[in-house]
Amino acid sequence: MRFRNFAEFWPYYLGEHSKKATRAFHFAGTSMMLIFVVSVMVFHSPIYLAYGIFSGYGLAWFSHFFIEKNRPATFRQPLFSLMADFKMYILIASGRMTDELMRLKIRSA
Repeated sequence: MRFRNFAEFWPYYLGEHSKKATRAFHFAGTSMMLIFVVSVMVFHSPIYLAYGIFSGYGLAWFSHFFIEKNRPATFRQPLFSLMADFKMYILIASGRMTDELMRLKIRSA
């Protein structure tokens, strides 16, 4: 699928993350990635960046392959997927994810 813009991609992305466990793994992975990015700045060691990438993508991809049973959108739309991951992260952290799923009429399991 090709998307002309992020607004078109966003509902698709959420549909590919319909299971709460998938979203939880993404949230954990993004949280770990952010911690490792801060670690790069605090400890001045780029190895933490590798840890961040591995933990962020590792947990997200695990959830797609074993929980959601679909192919990560990152493989097809890397930039939009990264943007959507942070948007989903903020919505989860702020307690607004359920409202967004309802607004877009996406069933959550």
